[in-house]
Amino acid sequence: MLEPQVRLAKLNTEVEQGLASEFGIRSIPTLALFRGGREVARQSGSLGTADIVRWVQSHAVKPAPAPR
Repeated sequence: MLEPQVRLAKLNTEVEQGLASEFGIRSIPTLALFRGGREVARQSGSLGTADIVRWVQSHAVKPAPAPR
């Protein structure tokens, strides 16, 4: 559904505590969306598959240019 435009990754915050701290992850689960290496959106709390897809699409899709 989201590939190849979006890549999902899971971080085990118990194993990677330093990385979790670096990204300010304070609650589990946390979704963070990055574009060009910068965080553009964050969502804490559990979401179902359809909700994750909608959340990603609402933040990841660049709006089309306005017609002239």
